[in-house]
Amino acid sequence: MSLAHAIRNRRKALRMTLQTLAAQVAADAGNLSRIERGELGINESLLRKVALALDCTPAYLYAHSELPVSTASGSETRLANKPSSQPHAKDFVQWFRSATPYIHAFGGRTFVIAFGGEVVDEKQFVALSHDLNLLASLEVRLVLVHGARPQIERRLKRDKLTPKFVDGLRVTDDDAMEAVKEANGAIRVEIEALLSMGLVNSPMAGADIRVASGNFVTAKPSGVRNGVDLQHTGEVRRVDAFAMQKRLDDGELVLLSPLGYSPTGEAFNLSLEDVAVSAAIALDADKLIFLMDSAGVHNLRGELLREMTAEKAGNLLKNIQTRAQENEQAINVSEDVIYYLPAAVRACGHGVARTHLISRHIDGAIIQELFTVDGIGTMVTELSLESMRQANIDDVGGILKLIEPLEAEGFLVRRGRERIEMEIDHFYVMEHDNRVIGCAALYPFRAERTAEFACLAIDPAYRGAGRGDKLFYFCAQAAKTLGFKSLFCLTTRTEHWFLERGFTEQSVDKLPAEKQKLYNFQRNSKVFNKTL
Repeated sequence: MSLAHAIRNRRKALRMTLQTLAAQVAADAGNLSRIERGELGINESLLRKVALALDCTPAYLYAHSELPVSTASGSETRLANKPSSQPHAKDFVQWFRSATPYIHAFGGRTFVIAFGGEVVDEKQFVALSHDLNLLASLEVRLVLVHGARPQIERRLKRDKLTPKFVDGLRVTDDDAMEAVKEANGAIRVEIEALLSMGLVNSPMAGADIRVASGNFVTAKPSGVRNGVDLQHTGEVRRVDAFAMQKRLDDGELVLLSPLGYSPTGEAFNLSLEDVAVSAAIALDADKLIFLMDSAGVHNLRGELLREMTAEKAGNLLKNIQTRAQENEQAINVSEDVIYYLPAAVRACGHGVARTHLISRHIDGAIIQELFTVDGIGTMVTELSLESMRQANIDDVGGILKLIEPLEAEGFLVRRGRERIEMEIDHFYVMEHDNRVIGCAALYPFRAERTAEFACLAIDPAYRGAGRGDKLFYFCAQAAKTLGFKSLFCLTTRTEHWFLERGFTEQSVDKLPAEKQKLYNFQRNSKVFNKTL
């Protein structure tokens, strides 16, 4: 069941109409209807309002979005602890096999995983510890960075102290610092206890996680901001990467609290993002992962952005800042994104290859993000994951996987593996995250200074975003570089695609003489030509 269905079912259970819900959350009823049908995404701000109107929490809706759905006839649903049916077992096998490349890739890599104190406060760390144990069993080197804001707030309230903030940073006076130390100490103990579990018949069975923590972070005071002395609030000066690497080399998990220490013997209250990014940069981590309230970064239409470059993320942040200066609210931007996206951009700018922003409310979110092709959150990368290049012999399998379905449907002339291997130097491929998702070929006819453009194929999962155009123009530029004056192609099904890109139809006798000899009159392909 999706989050959309969970919202709808909760509303129905309360016998509330869409119009009533829309009035309570100050939203359009039509948009709410589209959200419930899964046609429109929902941002974290609206989700909180909806949850409040439905007398529940976002966590409740996320939890119920993962429950199985009963059939239309009202028959009994499958219970979570009931044995899986054969189709489910096959799905698991297929997924497990598809995860193999990631398992090979992640062994020995360093991941920094950061999460707010809410994960511990709301008992979500138990499930998270299961995923951490799985990653540790795959020899992933783990560094955890926890937050403590809700725990600190609770202690300040207990002591009847008023929290003070400047530009999102806590003003940490002596009394507040005592609450900060107490909260961080309690969280650290609880995390270490949960990572020490090893119950039989549980995901932690056989776990042997050793946790290392200490004064790895050296800090300095933040000083005065807008005329206010932040006192014991600080920022990272240095991370002792060497000491942390030694712990990681010994197979230990490193746990960092948002605290730093100075050579003068003082302790400073730090931000979760600063500690996480600084640790990731110092360790030259392969991944930085933030668990947050929202599902990731959304565009203006409310659609989740699965991936974005650091440059694109920076442009989005500038847009948010411009709207804030004009007193306009940024659409579909949650508070978490405003905190974590700048951290992701900073990490990418200092060599951290990938930063993931994912929801803490989804059970197994880290596993789904890391071990599936699409993931479930937003991945920020230094450079685009897509590239185009000339093919090599290692690409034969990927090319065959792309073209065989099109050959079966008659779109392409059949080519066997042996022929692809012999002609591999004529092929060009498009990659996404080192996976071949597109191919095309240029067959040269040097005497006529022309080349045949052939075998264009794009993975069905990646169609509809102009990738065919990109690959075509890449090949056209390659043809120009090689000194060809024109391109021609033969097609039976896609003539309009070529006409829209400047090709003109011509007769078979205009083909190069060598190609005319090979022309299949039974297939009766149409011939198109384009001057470069």
